[in-house]
Amino acid sequence: MARIFITGTAGFIGYHLARLLLDEGHTVHGFDGMTDYYDVSLKRRRHAMLAQSPGFAATEAMLEDREALGAAVDACGPDYVVHLAGQAGVRYSLENPRSYIEANVVGTFNLMEAVQRHRVQHLMMASTSSVYGANTDMPFAETDKADTPLTIYAATKKATEAMGHSHAHLHGLPITMFRFFTVYGPWGRPDMALFSFVAAILEGRAIDLYNHGDMRRDFTYVDDLVRAIRLLMTEAVPERPEDGIAPEGDSLSPAAPFRVVNIGNSRPESLLDFVAAIEDALGVKATRNLLPMQPGDVPATWADAALLERLTGFRPQTDMRDGVRRFVDWYRDYYRV
Repeated sequence: MARIFITGTAGFIGYHLARLLLDEGHTVHGFDGMTDYYDVSLKRRRHAMLAQSPGFAATEAMLEDREALGAAVDACGPDYVVHLAGQAGVRYSLENPRSYIEANVVGTFNLMEAVQRHRVQHLMMASTSSVYGANTDMPFAETDKADTPLTIYAATKKATEAMGHSHAHLHGLPITMFRFFTVYGPWGRPDMALFSFVAAILEGRAIDLYNHGDMRRDFTYVDDLVRAIRLLMTEAVPERPEDGIAPEGDSLSPAAPFRVVNIGNSRPESLLDFVAAIEDALGVKATRNLLPMQPGDVPATWADAALLERLTGFRPQTDMRDGVRRFVDWYRDYYRV
């Protein structure tokens, strides 16, 4: 069994990944800053559930705290590291852009420095589909250029990809960056569409639909996402190609053991169909507030997941309506509504 260091274990995705790895019998050391970006009680509940496993330990500190982060990594002595923590949210980056520089850029640099002291077999770090920015050719492929980020959030994630590549080249550490596409499911973040829509509908409030609802998203169920991360961790450790040429369609770097991988459902769904699925699961109709497009937002996302499938034999495939129903069941149980 492996020792795995995960940042962001009190977060939505980190919790689910830690749970999966603990269930497999691995040892997990979590690291989380417990920031108040959203309800901290939800984060503490996730950590409390993980703490029921004897294989779980955690450190509460900020990524920006270089000494605390380094001490936590040293205490774990990890075989694998999965970096999920950071400042998330496209819209919040319009309000507080500095927090993204501090958490995502400085925090990621601190982690890479700490990891360098250990013989880590694979460092995996979260990026986002937002790095595709103003790209219009879809589905988005990892080999597409991603030079037109539309928000500071996307720009910081693109920066961490560049930092990861340079680190992999200089130190020979295998690094995989994975780009998420609209992740949803039980224990999700309250600021995300599914959570906020369900809460508003049950409370009789209108839901805001930007671009007048004319948007499409590649919704990825959280269980599919963490399964993909788990498979990439051990089955797709990048190696620098000896001839300096990456296989066609592979984002593998010719100069480093570094790769970028999309994790998405490969099926864009209409936002209005998404809302209809929520209404069906709740048995309640939503009041819709149609608004213009927000700055920094994009009308559609769509992942090309062929590389993920080629590397792992796995492709996310949970039907959006089934995933929404599972979230609604969790929400009703958790909030007793």
